[in-house]
Amino acid sequence: MPSPTPSLYGFSVQTLEGRAQSLRRYRGKTLLIVNVASKCGFTPQYSGLEDLYRRHKAHGLLVLGFPCDQFGHQEPGEAAEIRRFCSLTYDVTFPLFAKVDVNGPNAHPLFEFLKARQPGVLGSRAIKWNFTKFLVGPDGEVIRRYAPAETPEQIEKGLLPLLT
Repeated sequence: MPSPTPSLYGFSVQTLEGRAQSLRRYRGKTLLIVNVASKCGFTPQYSGLEDLYRRHKAHGLLVLGFPCDQFGHQEPGEAAEIRRFCSLTYDVTFPLFAKVDVNGPNAHPLFEFLKARQPGVLGSRAIKWNFTKFLVGPDGEVIRRYAPAETPEQIEKGLLPLLT
């Protein structure tokens, strides 16, 4: 008997503080999953992501940030440094998770799942840079992949129909 298609809710991730957390706790929420970095040209998007989160969290939106150091060593910090930078510089309150690889042999299984469900340009599965965003509906379906240059303000219209 073939194994069932994996579900987003079957994955476990580590919080920035190192605690294991199942994505099941986010069932029924609209998710914007983003690989983030503190020393990237797109880092100012933290402000827009936080704004989206604050304005729409009561309607079911969660932004989930996954620091990544695979692109030009743009996230060199340890967990405490990442938390401090995000809090002090951008007043980030949305959930942040442990640093992950999004490409290559050590890519986190969550990102392998996201890339398989929403490939990039010309079917490429590789994530090209930090601040690639994946929009996930309340049912766990990966709806859309957004390029790093697409700002939170530009993608807001696409997520509004998914909110309660």
